[in-house]
Amino acid sequence: MAALLIVIQFLTGIMLRFYYEPFPGLAYDSIVFLQNNVLFGRLIRNIHHWSGVFLVIITFLHLLRTFLTGAYQSPRQVNWIIGLLLLALVIFSNFTGYLLPWDQLAYWAITVSTSILSYIPLIGNSLREFIIAGNEVNADTLLIFYNLHSSVLPILILLLMAYHFWRVRKAGGVKVPNNSDEKKIVPTYPNLVYKEGVVALVLIAVILVFAVFANAPLLELANPNYSLNPTKAPWYFAGIQELLMHFHPFFAGFFIPLIAVVLISYLPFLKYNDEASGKWFHSDKGKKSAIVSSIFALIVTITLVILSEYLINFEMLLPSLPAFISNGLIPFAILVLIVWLFYKVIKKKYNLSLTESVQAIFILIITSFIILTLTGIFFRGVDMALTLPWNL
Repeated sequence: MAALLIVIQFLTGIMLRFYYEPFPGLAYDSIVFLQNNVLFGRLIRNIHHWSGVFLVIITFLHLLRTFLTGAYQSPRQVNWIIGLLLLALVIFSNFTGYLLPWDQLAYWAITVSTSILSYIPLIGNSLREFIIAGNEVNADTLLIFYNLHSSVLPILILLLMAYHFWRVRKAGGVKVPNNSDEKKIVPTYPNLVYKEGVVALVLIAVILVFAVFANAPLLELANPNYSLNPTKAPWYFAGIQELLMHFHPFFAGFFIPLIAVVLISYLPFLKYNDEASGKWFHSDKGKKSAIVSSIFALIVTITLVILSEYLINFEMLLPSLPAFISNGLIPFAILVLIVWLFYKVIKKKYNLSLTESVQAIFILIITSFIILTLTGIFFRGVDMALTLPWNL
């Protein structure tokens, strides 16, 4: 499905290139002209937009499937890293394409997203200025993002995809349960081809339904002097933006994401005592602990968001301490303590192996991030205050 979506992105992207002009004075008008005056122009743009959204989601789901079936362990460690890089490239491809319409939504979403880079110690501001080619989003930013989106990132994705697929074949194909009762070999055609064909047709049908009934967003022409309220990052960065509502910027914009990336990248290199089974959730104990982890993450994350929003403000409670400590180090330490206690309790309760324990914590973190993302998208209204979706 991910590979098919990339093909759809390539084909529709090539068609859009015939009309798109990557300059602030022309970009927005070219999109409007494409939608209103070009035969099927709006449909092609909608397909390109929704296939890009589905590509991020399906690539992420593929990552989850790989993890939950143990396909990240030896001898597939390198391919796990390649998969993470591919997910990052897919997200950055969406991110660079987000600016191209040059409307209010795109301009301010990119402004908010790139401002997070400034929280990186020492090099943050320089890195942000390098990426957007100045102090604020401008004509050079649009041209850089256009070239990255339409040439550099697609080439990198294709190269890594080819290597990723080769590594899968080299490792013996898709990880399947070791205790399969029957290992009958059947011809690829028609057995696999028909199944993949049906999945492809269903996916194309879903994309077409979205493209027909839901238009890709397009607000008025970008205006650097008038910001949206609320101003939100693209949806795949909404979780990080939500973290900024509860933590010191250093922790929310740099330290916590860095720790998460390092830990997820290091997972395949842990010394597991039990071999990956290829079975979903590894075992019945693993499945039970996964369910408990997701429910615990759901309850705790929502509770902490509400407490942070309405009741607890460490900066006001501890005014004598620097914000880095009161709003950063202290809540982060509380968060780590909650995760550590949960790990100890669930490991003892279900007598989990290392594989099952890692899986439980992974699901805890992923579920929490999904809740934060959904909160940022659907429950943040004017001035980024918590509100119900129908009040947005």
